[in-house]
Amino acid sequence: MKRYFAFLMILALVGACATTADAKRRVHRKAKPKAKTTATVTITGRAQGHDYVDLGLPSGTLWATMNVGANSPEDYGDYFAWGETAPKSVYNLNTYKWCNGDYDQLTKYCTDSDLGYNGFVDNKTELDLEDDAATANWGSGWRMPSLTQIQELIDSCTSEWTTINGVDGRLFKSKKNGASLFFPAAGYRWSGGLNGLGSYGNYWSRTLYAGAPGSAYELLFSSGYVTWNYYWINRGGGRGVRAVRGS
Repeated sequence: MKRYFAFLMILALVGACATTADAKRRVHRKAKPKAKTTATVTITGRAQGHDYVDLGLPSGTLWATMNVGANSPEDYGDYFAWGETAPKSVYNLNTYKWCNGDYDQLTKYCTDSDLGYNGFVDNKTELDLEDDAATANWGSGWRMPSLTQIQELIDSCTSEWTTINGVDGRLFKSKKNGASLFFPAAGYRWSGGLNGLGSYGNYWSRTLYAGAPGSAYELLFSSGYVTWNYYWINRGGGRGVRAVRGS
């Protein structure tokens, strides 16, 4: 039986996100939800038609103020399978670009021959520019964030569960300069369904989980926690994309 069989079968059938005991150890903050407030976001500048905020991060990374495909900070925007650059109506392994219809038939971004099509391995652990939804939709200079950039955002900001124009999500506020950034709780797509809307935020990174390459890292949050996650995340599922500039 191939390695990761049980793990990746769950990925293929469920395509959901979950926070386990190990993930909880990475949680940035965990507390009872506060009363809803009306929040605002900071706009520092604009590049190629899209606003960004400078949070004063050590890396100099600039975060977009809204999701790819959105028209405002509270708009959910589009959903993308990992490594695909256009939204679609059905998200699963049968429609996923980088496999031949099953979890152990990967055709790109594979670190394990047991999970590659005919033993395929390329050892790519970060999306190529042509497979980056932020670059493809917003142009050169915009990228999906790396896992390192997501961790930096969590470490360098406080965050609270709040609402903008009736949309629930998390407001990140820089510990250095007080600038703020809102992520709506846009949930995720699997098959033809939309799950966790208004309760969870699921945002792709550009970083593959090399230990089980059918998965990639995401920014994950709810009303009670903020973390990064790779458990039970199928690359073929649809998640939001928040673009960054720099690093």
